[in-house]
Amino acid sequence: MNVPFTKAHGCGNDFLLVPGRPDAFGDPAALAVSLCDRHRGVGADGLYFVTAPAAGADAEVHLYNSDGSGAELSGNGTRCVAAWLVGVGVASNPLRVLTGAGLRELRPIGPKSFEMAIGVPSVRVTEHGFTDVDLGNPQCINFVEHFDFDWKARGAELERHRHYPRKTNVEFVRVRDRHRIEIRIWERGAGWTLSSGTGATASAVAAVHAGRCASPVTVETEGGDLEIRWDGDSVFLTGPAEITSRGEFYYSREAPTP
Repeated sequence: MNVPFTKAHGCGNDFLLVPGRPDAFGDPAALAVSLCDRHRGVGADGLYFVTAPAAGADAEVHLYNSDGSGAELSGNGTRCVAAWLVGVGVASNPLRVLTGAGLRELRPIGPKSFEMAIGVPSVRVTEHGFTDVDLGNPQCINFVEHFDFDWKARGAELERHRHYPRKTNVEFVRVRDRHRIEIRIWERGAGWTLSSGTGATASAVAAVHAGRCASPVTVETEGGDLEIRWDGDSVFLTGPAEITSRGEFYYSREAPTP
């Protein structure tokens, strides 16, 4: 089976976009694992199946992580879908994308950049000392003074903590000043990533909620800066999204998955 794909990234957080519904490809989780493999496949943090148009939206998407697990929402990934929509001639403003966490609207902000309405965050400080933020997907925020520790191992541990029966995304946050933070990311189902749109948003929300920062907040990820604005109840994410390549993946359902 030849699977057409478009590859895009937001601050180095990369995704493969495949037109069609997941059930058109047999086992979508197995396809995600094969396509996202960085040695035997194309390589990416996640795979989107994109159906356009959808009822009340310009596209409906289904997101799978690189390990084949499903995910509700990605801020960087949804911006990549918006870039794809613009590339195929969709001129809506705002662009409307139906995600696993509901409808999200995005507005083009210059070339290759979009502002995304993430929604209304839910914030809770846990008895374990970290902050849970729900943006339609789960985020575990940890404030740190530095990154000179094995934060990847700690992230993997927290991802599977018994407090999170569905697992969680994990961010480590260092506050730089009232309007700037730096983060490291361990993403549920993908592991270490250069950037995460929802992770950056959740980190900024947690910092503002704790009184450590004030909106707007610039979030420094390893892949680049993202801008977060908490306006009233709703929070907004602005950042780049860029198409990098297109091609076909020669997929065999019988092939062993790594």
